Amino acid sequence: MQENFRGFLDQLREADELVDLRQPVDIRHIATLVDQSDKALFFHNVIGYDMPVVSGIIRTQKRAIMSMGASNYAEIEAMLKKAIDDPIPPKLVNASPTREVTVLGDDVDLFKLPIPMSSIYDGGPMITAGIVMARDPELGMNSGIYRFIVKERNLTGIDIVTPNNMRLFAQRAFDAGKPLPISISIGTHPIEIMGAGYRAPLGVDEMTISGGLRGEPVALAQCQTIDMPYVADAEIVLEAEILPTGWTWPEGRFGEFTRLMGGLHWNPLVRIKAISMRKDAVYYALHMPWENTWLAAPTRYTAIREAVKNAGVRVHDINVTLGGCAFWHAVISIKKQPGEGKNALLAALSVMDLKHVVVVDDDIDVFNPVDVEWAIATRVQGDKDVMIVSNARGKPLDPSLPPTPVGVVPTTAKIGIDATIPENVPRERYERIAYAYADKAKIHDYVAGKADPKGAAGDDARVAALAQQILDLIAKAPLYYTDIAERFASYDFQTVARALGHLHATEKLWQDPKGKMCVRGSEFAAKAPTR
Repeated sequence: MQENFRGFLDQLREADELVDLRQPVDIRHIATLVDQSDKALFFHNVIGYDMPVVSGIIRTQKRAIMSMGASNYAEIEAMLKKAIDDPIPPKLVNASPTREVTVLGDDVDLFKLPIPMSSIYDGGPMITAGIVMARDPELGMNSGIYRFIVKERNLTGIDIVTPNNMRLFAQRAFDAGKPLPISISIGTHPIEIMGAGYRAPLGVDEMTISGGLRGEPVALAQCQTIDMPYVADAEIVLEAEILPTGWTWPEGRFGEFTRLMGGLHWNPLVRIKAISMRKDAVYYALHMPWENTWLAAPTRYTAIREAVKNAGVRVHDINVTLGGCAFWHAVISIKKQPGEGKNALLAALSVMDLKHVVVVDDDIDVFNPVDVEWAIATRVQGDKDVMIVSNARGKPLDPSLPPTPVGVVPTTAKIGIDATIPENVPRERYERIAYAYADKAKIHDYVAGKADPKGAAGDDARVAALAQQILDLIAKAPLYYTDIAERFASYDFQTVARALGHLHATEKLWQDPKGKMCVRGSEFAAKAPTR
């Protein structure tokens, strides 16, 4: 898939999903304008800067689907699964348009980049869309997306307070008393963002997953001042080192994926050694929270499906909900065998940072919150079907957790709800209301003037004769009341009802355990409870 950042911007323009604003705009207004817009925004004239800014490019589901070349959102999960199963290693190239302009050492000045503020309480301008690459001498490569708050002309922080592979690499370098070289590629295609956003196991370079998504290797080029690669067709690349300062410098606040303001974090410092860029570079500001959400959710889908599959449970559908910030909540429908509701919960709660999971049967629409709540209301006994796991690894951004000391990973409670039909309850209790004649009677036909034919009315003799016909029929096999009414539709409904009433009055009519009409005393008849 020969896609790059600029090509995707052109694709958005052609689809009327991007608006070009050519008038002067104050950089302080960018974030709120993007928040108000239903399209991505390209700011060509940012006051005080020589570089344009684009933001909001994957802020909707539609644009996320476009970015992956998919036909629908569910297809993204299938594409990611294939990429994980068939990763393609990146390739090193010699030529890179990012090398058209390079500044080194004392000439590095981050304040010349149009890095916008976002939220009212931000601690400063933050780089939000940088794909960060690092290498550990024993553990291999890691790529991810991390935030950098600009502190000085050539100094930032890096937000790696949450346990992840990049934090592990930085911790190992810190323990050795060494800086950790990193490259920061800004302005890449969302394919690279998707790959970098997937939390791969140690030893798996996320750029191999981006390659799997592309169907060809991601092109990387070599940095000048550090022994690290970067995304070769990025708009801007920062060559940097995470300094061995430890988690000792204040970082933030910043508006998070939780749709809340994050607290003050303590993080290492990062020294920027070089900035390279295209001569007409475009700065990409990833807008929180929704630009983070639409490409993050599929990574959870894939991990959940694999974990539940490994538990031997057949998954029907998954919804990583937006109400759960696309990180913490999942609703999973399964094709259930006895006991598998609990097994599915145990497997799903082990995935990433999932906090609350609901497992339902495959007759429940996981994307319909009313359907899911109905399953919880009608299929759950709290003392049997609610599972609480205490002291599981938590995410520091969870505002419901009490503050923890610097360097301490918080723990959280995880909750699983088994909202599947209990094994010891008769299935007929869960037969949904289905209206008679729904296949024949259509409202639009009647609005257009359709009239039903009148059935024949019956006197007492006709009622008695019809009653005998019904009795003969249900002696062979029980039938629901509506089935009987349909079989004798040549009569008007009142006559059919009177005939059944006649059978009841003569004590010939009964019902089987499912509520079907049958002959009293027959082999089909339900037995009255003993007292």
